[in-house]
Amino acid sequence: MMRNRTALMTALFALVLTSIAHAATWTEGVNYYVISPAQPTNVPAGKIEVAEVFSYACPFCAQFNPMVKQLQASLPANAQMVYVPASFNPSEDWPTFQRATCAAQMLGILDKTHDKVFDAVWKTGELAIADPQTHRIKNPLPSIEDIAKYYNHISGVPVDKFLNTSKSFAVDTAMRRDDALVLAYHIDGTPSLIVNGKYRITGQSAGGMPQMIEVAKYLVAKESAGGAANKAAAAAPAGGSKKVAAMASTTSK
Repeated sequence: MMRNRTALMTALFALVLTSIAHAATWTEGVNYYVISPAQPTNVPAGKIEVAEVFSYACPFCAQFNPMVKQLQASLPANAQMVYVPASFNPSEDWPTFQRATCAAQMLGILDKTHDKVFDAVWKTGELAIADPQTHRIKNPLPSIEDIAKYYNHISGVPVDKFLNTSKSFAVDTAMRRDDALVLAYHIDGTPSLIVNGKYRITGQSAGGMPQMIEVAKYLVAKESAGGAANKAAAAAPAGGSKKVAAMASTTSK
C-alpha cells in the first residue's frame, strides 16, 4: 500500500515539475483565458475535454485541422478531443454546416469524415462556399441536401437517413447546446480551443496556431496534475493529504 502511495506521489511530483517548467512560458490572461463560470464537459467522468470550436466553412479552421489531428494523437489517455460547431457566420453557410456536423456526430461518422468535409469545402470544391476564381461567396451556398449527398458519397449513409437525422429534434437540441456553449465560452473567432470547460485559447492569445497546440498541452498537463493531486489526497493518510493538497494548490496557480 505504501509503495502505491509513494509511486503516486512521485508521478504527481513529476507533473508538478512539468507544470512549473511551462508556467514561465504560458501566462493566464495573456496566452489563454479563464472561462467563468466553467462550463460542463461532454466526456466520461475523469476525462479531460479538449474542444475545438470550429466551422467547416472557416478557412482558418481548415488550416488548423492538421495541427488539431496531431494534438488529438498526442493527448494522454485521460484526455479526449471533441468538436463544437459554430454558427455565428450565416452569410458563409455556418448554420448549415453546424447542422450537418451535429447530424454526423449523431450518426457516429464524424471522425471518419471530418478531414474529407474540410477538403470538399476548401480543396476539391464539392461543397465550396466561395468561387475559386473570384473568391466571392457563392449564391446559392451548399444546402443541407447537397451536404447529405456528399456524406453519402464518403460514408455510405443514405441521403434520406442523413437528412432525417439533420432535421431531427435531437440535432436541433444539439445545435442550441453548441450555440449556448459558444456564448458561454466567450468565443470571438475560430478556431478556438477549450480545455476542460475552463480555459479558452485563440491564435492571437497563444501567438499563432502551432502555439495554440502547445498551450493546450500545457493546460491538459495542468488539469492532469490537479486531478492526480485530488486522487492522492483522497488516498493518503491525514498528514500526507495536507502535503498533497498544498502541492495541488501550487500547480493550479
